[in-house]
Amino acid sequence: MMTLRSKLPRIRTLAYLACLALLVYVMVYMPTPYTIERPGSADEIRPMVQVAGGDEQERGTFMMTTVSVTYANLALLGLSLFDDNADIGKRNTDQDDDEYRITQQYYMNSSQSSAIAAAYREAGVKFDVKTEYVFITTVPDRDPQQKEFVAGDKITAVDGRKVATLEGLRKLLENYSAGDSVEVSLDRGGNAVKQRVKLVDIPNEDGTTRAGFGVSTGEVLSIEPGSRADVVHFIQTQVGGPSAGLMFTLEIYNQLTPGDLTRGYRIAGTGTIKSDGTVGEIGGVQHKIVAAERKNADIFFVPEANYADAKKKLDETRGRLELVSVKTLQDALDYIDRLPVKN
Repeated sequence: MMTLRSKLPRIRTLAYLACLALLVYVMVYMPTPYTIERPGSADEIRPMVQVAGGDEQERGTFMMTTVSVTYANLALLGLSLFDDNADIGKRNTDQDDDEYRITQQYYMNSSQSSAIAAAYREAGVKFDVKTEYVFITTVPDRDPQQKEFVAGDKITAVDGRKVATLEGLRKLLENYSAGDSVEVSLDRGGNAVKQRVKLVDIPNEDGTTRAGFGVSTGEVLSIEPGSRADVVHFIQTQVGGPSAGLMFTLEIYNQLTPGDLTRGYRIAGTGTIKSDGTVGEIGGVQHKIVAAERKNADIFFVPEANYADAKKKLDETRGRLELVSVKTLQDALDYIDRLPVKN
């Protein structure tokens, strides 16, 4: 018969294993409300985008830069304190993972459409803009009736009336009031779905309200040139967000026009783009600078609003790339035009 004294080693071992398992769970598996941002990649754009009849000359390269975002456990949070290139941020709680992915892909698609339009305008290519579809990006939690929608749903009709554009949807809903019930036709993953939805009050910027679904919506645009030779094809990537707009535009413009716009340089950068060529502010520029340096970029185009942060990081790393502040696509083209051809 085992005595208590003889059982003690076994009890200690079990207690040790239980404490070890608890420690591993807390350090590795227990979720936290934080993320860790680090330098991502600097990827050549040429393999991602092709103009059907485009000029293929390109001795150098245009590169888009990214930020790596990781959901943090306690172990990663601790290690990040010793990493000069790591920043701790708050996890986005307004969207679930699917909604965040869909929203980021929407931003990427919109960025690509704007890049095509900006490049066409600069190259003198005639084009038309058409809406492919209107869809749901985010479904808030505050009203249970909004759960009739799922992020990614394409809105095809309301009460039998076709929805072709986002503006068309807004005008259609002007005929209703909050509390009205409408039948919404949806395309959900290729399947036709109909939902009965009660409209809610949506605040306007002027303090008034209008009737709406109470969800976030967007539209995917198609940019169609007059000539098939100018059609732009994008290869799907796992990267989301709008910040590659400027670099997409430069690559598309390079293929649309004769000669090599890179002049033999490795040109990285970041910045949103509007169809009129305006370059906008982005996030995480300090990480993108490091990513570009790691890929031996010669030049980095940065939005004017991000220049100070980019310069600070470049000074810290003692990087050698040339940092160029731009407000428009034309600023970037003018800078490149002044460059000597690299041997």
